[in-house]
Amino acid sequence: MEEYDFVIVGGGCAGYPAAVYASRYNMKTLVITKERGGLITTTHLVENYPGFTSLTGPELAQHLEDHVKANNVPIEDDIVSEIRKKGKYFIVKTAIQEKEFKAKTVLLATGSHHKHLGLESEEKFQGKGVSYCATCDGMFFREKDVAIVGGGDSAAKEAMVLAQNSSKVYMLVRSKLRAEPINVDRIEKNPKIEIIYGVNVKEIKGEKMVEKVLLDSEKELNVSAVFVSVGMIPQSELAQSLGVKLNESKEVIIDRESKTNVPGVFAAGDLTNTPWKQAIISAGEGSFAAESAHDYISKNF
Repeated sequence: MEEYDFVIVGGGCAGYPAAVYASRYNMKTLVITKERGGLITTTHLVENYPGFTSLTGPELAQHLEDHVKANNVPIEDDIVSEIRKKGKYFIVKTAIQEKEFKAKTVLLATGSHHKHLGLESEEKFQGKGVSYCATCDGMFFREKDVAIVGGGDSAAKEAMVLAQNSSKVYMLVRSKLRAEPINVDRIEKNPKIEIIYGVNVKEIKGEKMVEKVLLDSEKELNVSAVFVSVGMIPQSELAQSLGVKLNESKEVIIDRESKTNVPGVFAAGDLTNTPWKQAIISAGEGSFAAESAHDYISKNF
């Protein structure tokens, strides 16, 4: 069983920067990730990451990964199924290759996944017109009418991506827009986007594919797809199994140094209780986690 100073679970905007900083501390580091780049790879445009005026999510993810490789940190493409404490160490087990690694410290940077509407019809039409990623699936609905559910910044960005291909984009907002002002201005000026306020989706209808969406106002819209952008759920199951404290939203509670309540376990990125979910925040938390892990090792090993 190979031993590491620092095992990072997650290869995204938190995990990759952590790996770069850990290597600079001469810590033997390993990144284990089931999806290289993480959720940022589904983002069409990133215009608020310092140093890059504008680039795509996949491009930013590749820059981060290239930086990790330049520091000779190995990346394992696998799923971590279990982390358990054994004496002073942590044993990290993977599901696909069924490997085990011994770690002095662990960083949880597992991110989050898309929240669903909770409709039976939503589940029925997943992959048949219901999607959670406009960048991934928007091109399949070229010259079609589509709907996007949500009023946050992610929903606004998704609407603009959809408008590049679709004939019409209905933006279904429960209360008010919560997007950044620059993005609110963009969608309000886009002639292809129609914002409908004060509505919820009651049902998604169709035969084999999505054909209509029924609102709780009883209004029906003829659409070929429904894109859902109503928030994220932190992937904190591993943290919970380790006894790490979570808040009511199942987010991992960390302090300013990315420490959890469990000594030797750190967390960073979208799964934490940091209120502002941004790539640059994740990068900062990951970097701080590496420094905190180095300090922990120097005092305990």
